Amino acid sequence: MAPSPAIDDYLKTIYHHTEWQDAPITPSQLAAELGLAPSSVTEMVRKLAAMDLVSHRPYGPIALTDAGGERAAAITRRHRLIETWLVREFGYAWDEVHNEAEILEHAISDRLLEGIDARLGRPRFDPHGDAIPDAAGRVERVPYVRLREADPGHRGRVVRVSDRDPSLLRLLDDGGITVGADVVVRDAQTLELAGRAVALPAHADEAVFLSR
Repeated sequence: MAPSPAIDDYLKTIYHHTEWQDAPITPSQLAAELGLAPSSVTEMVRKLAAMDLVSHRPYGPIALTDAGGERAAAITRRHRLIETWLVREFGYAWDEVHNEAEILEHAISDRLLEGIDARLGRPRFDPHGDAIPDAAGRVERVPYVRLREADPGHRGRVVRVSDRDPSLLRLLDDGGITVGADVVVRDAQTLELAGRAVALPAHADEAVFLSR
């Protein structure tokens, strides 16, 4: 199928929606995620369904077909490998890579992508802790609990931080709350890191995921 950044952005957004929770995405949620008018999303979803990339009934949720899932995993792989490459090889901070990867994921060749993957040592996770699909679309998941659902006293490792809000990423980084950090939950707004209390910014309890 011919490359199409617009199609890939739709499929990637649908794919991401169910990575960390099970509820399928609705047309209104998809429109909000993409920042588009609902009427525009409705028309594109019809086209994607006609291409057998999604399944959708009027007023119902949207799900990827097998073909749509394969394509979504492929573009997600590109995006996350590029983010990892920019952080490791070019010194980008984790809050700076998303927009760059959005551009580059549509521009680089398969050969260059394979070279990046090999040079990085076939990483399984990107800088935010999101799984990088392998060349066959397979991903490795880890058991997790979202911070807002963790009990006080829970000990765990930060396995993922949502990259939705770059300013939140910067604030968490300033406090040492990064992927791989070992923490103890004091409450939904406070973590203990290396014996010190770290007060978290607003909405961090929704963005931080800990090992179960």
